[in-house]
Amino acid sequence: MHYWLQTLRLDLLPPSVLSRLVRGTLVFDTGVYANALESGLLDQRPMFTRFDGDQVLWTDGTREHIDSVIFATGYRPNLPYLKDLGALDATGMPLHRRGISLTHSGLTYLGVEFQRSFSSNTLRGVARDAEYVVKALATGRPAGR
Repeated sequence: MHYWLQTLRLDLLPPSVLSRLVRGTLVFDTGVYANALESGLLDQRPMFTRFDGDQVLWTDGTREHIDSVIFATGYRPNLPYLKDLGALDATGMPLHRRGISLTHSGLTYLGVEFQRSFSSNTLRGVARDAEYVVKALATGRPAGR
């Protein structure tokens, strides 16, 4: 499937076109990535409990200075802790353009369905999205531009 999506360049269609063509959530994983997560090969931490200025507070009470936050949200984001910041729309989805927050500089998202193209729905495509948002963070591009 990935071969044909890439060969036919369908995975590069913009979200505005995709929303008219695709209904429902399309996630492709042959089990390789799910197995890597389950095996503990990937470093994971529980979600921090809150922001405090330029720090996050972890569940164990420790604090850590941060420069940027990238939310790798998955395809069904659950981000109620951003509601009071004004970073979400009425349905609870991030207010963003191509993964860059429209409301807060330094806040980006990864894994939002159709974030930049259909390939955003694949691990192959989310890698391109990650490069895009990291470049935006590194260049200090303002929110949503």
